[in-house]
Amino acid sequence: MAKKGGWQEFSSGASLERPSGPAAEPTARTQQRVRVQRTKAGKGGKLVTAITGLEAPEAELRALLKQLKAAAGTGGTVKDGVIELQGDQVAPALAALEKAGYRPKQAGG
Repeated sequence: MAKKGGWQEFSSGASLERPSGPAAEPTARTQQRVRVQRTKAGKGGKLVTAITGLEAPEAELRALLKQLKAAAGTGGTVKDGVIELQGDQVAPALAALEKAGYRPKQAGG
């Protein structure tokens, strides 16, 4: 038995399907909220520079880490999507991130 009249925009299966196309691209580098801050929290009193807000695959973060370590002349690591550089490296990190196409801001004091 057929339905009688009424609104049927979402009743067909075709209207519920997602459009097929390229996968959603990560946010553009210039639109990301990249924060650079000094911190000692949980590091045994050692000063580190933490870079947060980067939305990129792990491989891209590691490549960026390599550039940052070369610019700052120090060691560093990637932990849970956060890049950590040893020591107070805020100024070199800001400069290197701008050169890489990001719009970083200094966070904290």
